[in-house]
Amino acid sequence: MKKVALYALMFLCLACRKENKDLPAEVSLTEAGNITYAEGFDITKEPSGITIIRVHSPWPGAESGFTYALVPRQKLPLVTLDKDAYDAIITIPVEKVVVTSTTHIPALESLGVEKSLVGFPNCRYISSEKTRSRIKAGLITELGNNESLNTERLIELRPDVVIGFSIDHRNKAYDAIGQSQIPVVYNGDWTEKSPLGKAEWIKFFAPFFGLETKADSLFTTIAKSYLDAKQLALKATDRPTVLSGSLYEDVWYLPGGNSWAAQFVEDANARYLWAQDTGTGSLSLSLESVLEKAEKADFWISPSQYTAYDEMKTANRHYQQFKAFSSGKIFTYAISAGETGGLLYYELGPNRPDVILRDLVHIFHPELLPDHIPFFFKPLR
Repeated sequence: MKKVALYALMFLCLACRKENKDLPAEVSLTEAGNITYAEGFDITKEPSGITIIRVHSPWPGAESGFTYALVPRQKLPLVTLDKDAYDAIITIPVEKVVVTSTTHIPALESLGVEKSLVGFPNCRYISSEKTRSRIKAGLITELGNNESLNTERLIELRPDVVIGFSIDHRNKAYDAIGQSQIPVVYNGDWTEKSPLGKAEWIKFFAPFFGLETKADSLFTTIAKSYLDAKQLALKATDRPTVLSGSLYEDVWYLPGGNSWAAQFVEDANARYLWAQDTGTGSLSLSLESVLEKAEKADFWISPSQYTAYDEMKTANRHYQQFKAFSSGKIFTYAISAGETGGLLYYELGPNRPDVILRDLVHIFHPELLPDHIPFFFKPLR
C-alpha cells in the first residue's frame, strides 16, 4: 500500500540540473513533427533523414532537456555527427528495447512492436495480458527496480536503446548503461499536464521504429474520441461536485486544480471542488479541511487503493461522514487490475484518456452514455 501510494505521488518530486545539449549548427531542420498537445518534447527531421527528438521536460522542473539523434541504419556510412552535440545517437529502426515505466507498454503494443521489448524493471507491475504472456514465456527479462537497475543483466541483453524514466538526474544505473555504449533516452510523458498531452507521447516512440504515420493515425483517433466525449458532456444540465483522494498517515492527498486528474473532471462537465487551486501535482490537506469543503460532494472518485466501503470504514470511521460515502457514489480505479496486481489506470490510462473520460461522463451524467461499460472507474464494492 505504501509503495503504491508513493508511486501515485511521484508528480510531486523535485527536479535537478542536466547540462543542455544544443543542436549542431550544421543541422538544417526542414520538417517539424506534428505535436499538438504535448509540451514535453518535439520531433524534427534533417534533410538527410536523421530524426531529432528533443525532450524538454524529462522530470518536473528540469532546468534543461535532452537532444537525441535517430539515424537510419542505411544512412550510418553516409553521415558524420558530432557526438558531443547529442545526449545519445540511436540507430533505427531499433530491434531490441528496454523500457522502464508501465506507461511505455501500451505505446509499444499499439504500434505493434511489443516483441522488441526484451527487459523491464518490476515486471509484476505490468498488467497487459499480451505482455504478461511474453514474460511467462521468458522473453522479457526482469531487471530489478528502476531506481537500482540490474545493469549487468541489462547490458547482457544488448538492447538498441533504453527508454528511461526518472524523477531527477540522479540515476547512476543510467550512467553505467550509457558508458557501455547502450543509448539511454529519457521519456517524460508523466510530466504532461493535460490528458491528450500524455497520450501524444506515442509519437515519441514511433520514430525509433519508423512508425510515425501509424502513431499519427492512432493518436488522431484517440484525440477525436476524447474531444467527442468532452463535447457530449456539455449537454448535461447539471454539474455535480466531485471529491478525490483519501487519507494516508493522517494526510489527505488529492489532485491539484491544474493537474491531469482535475482536467478529466472539468472535461466531464463536473465541478472539482479544488479546481481553483493552481497546483499540477498533489495537495496535502487535513481531514478537517477536506470534510469542511467536501462533506456534501455528490461524487467521490479515486479514493486511493480502496475497493470496498467496509474497507474504508475500517480504515477510518470519518469517511462515513461524507455524503458520497452514505449515498454510494464512490468510484475507484483500483478494481481494474492485472493478474499480478498492477493497476490498468496507471499503465493504460495515460495512453487512453478517452476511455477515462467516457467512464467519468457515464458516472457524472449517466443519461448521456447509458450503455457505456466502465473500464477504469468502477463503483466501490
